[in-house]
Amino acid sequence: MTRTILDVHILQTVPPSNINRDDTGSPKTAVYGGVRRARVSSQAWKRATREAFDDLVDPADLGVRTKKVAEALAERILAHEPALDRTDALALAAEALRTATGSKIDPPKRKAKEGEPEPAPESSYLMFLSARQLDALAELALKGSEGKGDVAVLKDFFKNKENKALAKRLVDTRHSVDIALFGRMVADDADLNVEAATQVAHALSVHAVDNESDYYTAVDDRNTGAEPGAGMIGVVDFNSATLYRYAALDVDRLHANLGEGLHADEHAAAPTRHAVEAFLEGFITSLPTGKVNTFGNHTLPSVVLVKLRSKRPVSFVAAFERAVTPARREDGFVSEACRRLAAHVPDLEAAYGIAEDDGTWLVRVGEETEPLSELGDSVSIPELVTAVGESVTQRLLHGVPADAAAQGRGA
Repeated sequence: MTRTILDVHILQTVPPSNINRDDTGSPKTAVYGGVRRARVSSQAWKRATREAFDDLVDPADLGVRTKKVAEALAERILAHEPALDRTDALALAAEALRTATGSKIDPPKRKAKEGEPEPAPESSYLMFLSARQLDALAELALKGSEGKGDVAVLKDFFKNKENKALAKRLVDTRHSVDIALFGRMVADDADLNVEAATQVAHALSVHAVDNESDYYTAVDDRNTGAEPGAGMIGVVDFNSATLYRYAALDVDRLHANLGEGLHADEHAAAPTRHAVEAFLEGFITSLPTGKVNTFGNHTLPSVVLVKLRSKRPVSFVAAFERAVTPARREDGFVSEACRRLAAHVPDLEAAYGIAEDDGTWLVRVGEETEPLSELGDSVSIPELVTAVGESVTQRLLHGVPADAAAQGRGA
């Protein structure tokens, strides 16, 4: 069966920084190829990508992941029926969520401070629901309670099997872009789980790395000359690295998760195209923000290579199993990493008979990336995002065109 899979390969240099730290505060690392490498966890970069969606995706097409899901639902109930009391809205929200997800929604153990309202009921774990799912559930809760905010009436409403099934269906359809991409687990009802369409690898430096420490002091502005010394001292660990980043996007899974066109004026593949384009731009340009105020480590990738495949995803991390060491110290790591990648990709694809892919797009910056020019014509990020979106739409609506490879390489 022909599949539609996007492989995203990135080389990005990050200067002294600590964008993803471990439990001791040090930058995360991993041993690969027998040497210690800098590492940025997949979770950190997925979070950064989701945050980038705030500027790339309509809020109505996003979700919220929180234990305070009853509070989020109650806000929507009150938006529909402002005359309701907050306490009644929270009770309706909790009952609707218990019915729809099978989860325990109970008041937290912490007590409210004097003068503050009682804390809203919470889930025992992070729950991920789309804005549309919350809106639909709010409308059902009001309908089931006959608009009176009476939770006893709502409980009777949900005793009807069809109404209970409807509540479950409302939280299992019209998934948001972030749920469709990154998946969802509902611990109390596996039927509501959503399989992620995206796999993100831990970013690894292409070379060996040793963490360093910065000893810093801060001056007390009100100290006088009679009070020498620092107001505080501390140590922050950091490293710098040229990272290989990789993600695979199963477009068919994404399309199944999202469903067809959500609006009457859009074609069936439109939601998937929007999600693909948002993911590409968000993943490529985002950066985890750990210690960013300390290091100001704002960089963009030197290389972005995107391949459209029909069989399975393929990472190129093996190109760097032997740690990169530049021929001359002043050469840095990017140029040698590009030479490694330029040699590895055609060898791997020829050996496994996957050289005839259905599209290749290459973004590269600087003369040190010249070795990669043989892999495809260079484009800009906006051109890449648009061209991949068009290719994905073509495949979803009409199947794989005969000249797909030519379209991809010359995009």
